[in-house]
Amino acid sequence: MTTIDRPTLDRIARPSGTMAMVAMDQRESLRTMFADAGEPGAGDATLVDFKRAVARELTPLASAFLVDRDFGLRDIVDDGLVAPGCAVIAAADALVQEPGRIVEDTELDDVVASPEFSLQGIDAIKLLVIWRRDARRAERVDLARRFVELARSRGVLSVLEPVVRATREELDAGTWDGEAAIREAARELSATRPDLYKVQVPLGGRASHDELLAECRLLDDAIATPWVVLSQGVALDTFPAAVRAACEAGASGFLAGRALWSDVVGASDVPRALLEVSVPRLAALGDIVDAHGRPWREAAAAKGLL
Repeated sequence: MTTIDRPTLDRIARPSGTMAMVAMDQRESLRTMFADAGEPGAGDATLVDFKRAVARELTPLASAFLVDRDFGLRDIVDDGLVAPGCAVIAAADALVQEPGRIVEDTELDDVVASPEFSLQGIDAIKLLVIWRRDARRAERVDLARRFVELARSRGVLSVLEPVVRATREELDAGTWDGEAAIREAARELSATRPDLYKVQVPLGGRASHDELLAECRLLDDAIATPWVVLSQGVALDTFPAAVRAACEAGASGFLAGRALWSDVVGASDVPRALLEVSVPRLAALGDIVDAHGRPWREAAAAKGLL
């Protein structure tokens, strides 16, 4: 693929060079969240309406907004619901996921990867990779590499999001070590040089500040690029402390969904709930990354990329 000029990470960063980004690319998992909140059988329109509301209320405080093509990307972008100054990240992953279950595997979305797919108004693409210690490790490295090359060929940034999972053999033998797996995946997949690496919080954020800081420093050593944390698996009330520890260890911020809006799903007045609950959370998290995050240029320089 031919490489063309692309934006830098300034495109998805705050003026400080750190990142406070909102993830709204959940698909069937969002439908499950509605069911858990008392709305079983939520239709596609319900999911799209929720994503549109999140875009309207949260993007004025976000440096970037991640959304999928299945539920709202084009409508949200074309209708101007993303605030000026907030970048747009499009999900480029096709998910293997049964209703009510977790994502089991991913591949590049053929539609987004097609040259005919319009990236007008889109600054970056994101790929979720489910990583396991199994016979398909080389395939996943190749998938990540193809994704990075795709982004470069289309003139947009690449955000790579590996999520680690245990194999059945590891669970049966009691040998699974999640923190070691997160680092191992980081060494393996960040070597493909995405513009940004999105990573799980070590220990699920359930540890003291010193313990989290130590684990995040090991993670920083393992990642070859600037990085941010995601919020999946971290409790709402502990995510801010987890973000601070990660930032103090070298992270440039976060790209989070559930930690911002999960308890708003199913609210009788979603826009009001977002304003009262989610906006203050995002503002506070933005203050944390500005105070403690490593600006992406410093991170890139420290890793020999500038």
